[in-house]
Amino acid sequence: MKHLIIDNYVVVLNRMSSRTKVYFASDFHLGSFPYDSSTEREKQIVSWLDAIKHDASALYLVGDIFDFWFEYQSVVPKGYVRFLGKLAELADLGVEITLFKGNHDMWMFGYLTKELNAKIVSNEKHLCLDGKKFFVHHGDGLGPGDRRYKWLKKIFRSSLCQWLFARIHPNLGIAIARQWSKHSRIASGTEEKFLGEDKEWLIVYAKEVLQKEHFDYFIFGHRHLPYEQKLGKNSQIINLGEWINYQSYAVWDGQELKLEQWNFTR
Repeated sequence: MKHLIIDNYVVVLNRMSSRTKVYFASDFHLGSFPYDSSTEREKQIVSWLDAIKHDASALYLVGDIFDFWFEYQSVVPKGYVRFLGKLAELADLGVEITLFKGNHDMWMFGYLTKELNAKIVSNEKHLCLDGKKFFVHHGDGLGPGDRRYKWLKKIFRSSLCQWLFARIHPNLGIAIARQWSKHSRIASGTEEKFLGEDKEWLIVYAKEVLQKEHFDYFIFGHRHLPYEQKLGKNSQIINLGEWINYQSYAVWDGQELKLEQWNFTR
């Protein structure tokens, strides 16, 4: 699949005839506590990737794929061999892979680009697929409120913070991250509920964007709740949910964007 970049948009010029679909998923949280369930979840994800490898032209993984990720100069967190191996297979088949930095895995640098030829996106990405405009972002730090996290995000993404963390031995650094993970929404089993159109901050944010520029589709993760919502007559927002409870993802078939659920069978 070839692209032309015009004014911050990635425009698809053509696709391989047998690969007509574009897939979006987020919030796998691989490596999250408890770790046994993470291994089982990895097998579910691999089975999904194996199923889509025949018709996927592109795969967008929209953040928090790993519950923690930091690339030291010569060390990355161990594990995820089934998942990374399957991504490598898709890459070798010609599927274009794009990973977005989430709030759990914002410290992705060059390793996955080197091994998978994957593109790494720090913030949002604008796509033009089959004449439709897409706005894609993990979703963290957008919309009103959550000032504490927005402040922390600036610190964690700073080169100074990354340099300081890299000075910590991986055994200690990853242990600290795993301890922190035990207090996350995923580990605590927090039940997510739709708050209403006027209180869902990503919907509020999307409406603000639409006042300045039109997009046919907004795709976010982070919220951990899969939902679809019309934004007026000509725009739609989809939240991808997560893979702990929902195994949800979105697929663009050239005409329609659908939110679907993977049913894992052994």
